[in-house]
Amino acid sequence: MHSFLAIGLGELLWDVLPEGRKLGGAPANFAYHVNALGSVGVPVSRVGDDDLGREALAELSGRGVSTQAISVDADHPTGTVDARVDEQGVASYIFPDNVAWDFLSFGTKTLDLAVRADAICFGSLAQRSRISRDAIQAFLHGGSDALKVYDMNIRKNFYSLEIIRMSLSLADVLKINEDELALVAEMFSLPSGEREALAALMAAHGLKLAVLTRGAHGSLIVSADQMSDLPGQPTAVVDTIGAGDSFTAAVAVAYLHGKSLDEINRYATEVAAYVCGQPGAMPKMPQMLKLRD
Repeated sequence: MHSFLAIGLGELLWDVLPEGRKLGGAPANFAYHVNALGSVGVPVSRVGDDDLGREALAELSGRGVSTQAISVDADHPTGTVDARVDEQGVASYIFPDNVAWDFLSFGTKTLDLAVRADAICFGSLAQRSRISRDAIQAFLHGGSDALKVYDMNIRKNFYSLEIIRMSLSLADVLKINEDELALVAEMFSLPSGEREALAALMAAHGLKLAVLTRGAHGSLIVSADQMSDLPGQPTAVVDTIGAGDSFTAAVAVAYLHGKSLDEINRYATEVAAYVCGQPGAMPKMPQMLKLRD
């Protein structure tokens, strides 16, 4: 089995659910799933010097995920989010601000990970603060040879045209959902139609891949000269928390393994369907879903 190094760059937080709290944050979820799928996923983030921060580090370590690149902030608390799940299992989120991941700062050892990374996944949420935005962009510039995956992951009003445009300029791969595509299509005056809109984004920003997820209605992956459009995989949904992040992780790992677009799409769909059928963002992954050459 070939192990690639993939970084999840950005927020690490606790999802506070009615039944209790679960560790999450899209970049941390991405890193966990990369690890669970047979490669090496490392989260790069920041927690507070508090009980929740120590618990987060302990839980990641217990799940076999490296915490070497998670710094500790003495002045700001560990991030939390009030995650509410509706009757269809779909989650919505309320984020407090001025938490540890709003103040990302990387030392030399952490920046060295960027140089060694095969892939770096980042989103919009952790760029809501100027401090973390600058740190994330510096890390991405340091990983010049890495596949840079922009999982747009828009939350509430924590985005702007400037953030989205800059992120696209730094990315090789865009991962976006239906609602986000509708928003971006209006912001950038994109042509109507999913394929046409994705093609326009790819051409404007030099992307290698554009990935659109539609929940139960499947997913579309577009490259410069190919396309894969597959239906969703039926599953009994427990909750959708972390499912999109597992899809992103599966896309990155399969792409690094040199799989075709259909193989990438089918694999990511299978992984996400499994995660939808499990509680929380970081369920244990069965051996059959680990990707082998």
